[in-house]
Amino acid sequence: MSRLKEWDSYKKTRAYRFFRWYRGEKDPFLGEVEIKEGKLYKDTRSEEEIQKEKEELMNKVYDIDHNKEIKFFKLVYGIISAVFCLALTFVLLLMVSYSPKTGNPGNPNENEVPARYIENGLQETGAVNIVTGMILDYRAFDTLGESHVLFIATITVFILLRIDKDEKGKEKDREEANDRNYEPKNDAILQIIAVIIVPLIIIFGIYVILNGHLSPGGGFSGGAIIGAGLILYLNAFGFAKTERFFTEKTYKIICFCSLSFYCLAKSYSFFMGANHLESGIPLGTPGAILSSGLILPLNICVGLVVACTMYAFYALFRKGGF
Repeated sequence: MSRLKEWDSYKKTRAYRFFRWYRGEKDPFLGEVEIKEGKLYKDTRSEEEIQKEKEELMNKVYDIDHNKEIKFFKLVYGIISAVFCLALTFVLLLMVSYSPKTGNPGNPNENEVPARYIENGLQETGAVNIVTGMILDYRAFDTLGESHVLFIATITVFILLRIDKDEKGKEKDREEANDRNYEPKNDAILQIIAVIIVPLIIIFGIYVILNGHLSPGGGFSGGAIIGAGLILYLNAFGFAKTERFFTEKTYKIICFCSLSFYCLAKSYSFFMGANHLESGIPLGTPGAILSSGLILPLNICVGLVVACTMYAFYALFRKGGF
């Protein structure tokens, strides 16, 4: 009975109301605004199941609030976090203090690195677009890390928002039971416009990717354009039609193959360059579509990863899964 009394008193606190709002169990503005509460599904649980869930939640809250180890961990965690932030701030301010003063005539007026990019970029990379040559040749290792960051971020979000399934194979999240709640309601205007615009968007994105070494553009911008086209198609026709050609498996295969090719290709290039050996990869004629060595296929790989990541993020946050 003591636990029940403590639980009743805990439910009256602001912390309880805050955590209920944080977990999405209670809307604090419900009944205070004009929007009425809507239900996407019907709760079919029995009274025994609901009561059991409440008791389990009560026990968890009680154990957390009265666990000395957790309280000690929170205290130590807060102290370490504060010390780390202060130490990082001190180091950053110390580094800034060593920076050359603005207007000092002794400051270097030219950096040899950008000079190398501008003067020898076309000859060494074969790319007319200096920016693309820098990103996918001189700094290709950094771009590989950025592509992996996108992939890892998507996988992490997928893990956090994935829909778990019980032993019977049914989804626990009842909001996903009726998938039509997330589908378009046969918007004829949106669908007609999407049929016309989406192919043009995707073709333009492919053009930007394939010409990234010749003109402004490349894998990141072209991939973003293609991703926007996929999102528009999803909004117009819904998950049912989009999943005919793009699913979770499709995303994983495309990202794995693109990142693997990027890693293997540049590892070969790094190894040959570090040992002052000829890579054997022709740079082609500057200005031609098939030129700049590995930059064109690497642009394609980056574009595929970016396009898939954009669509995956939208699909995950909209529905909790592909």
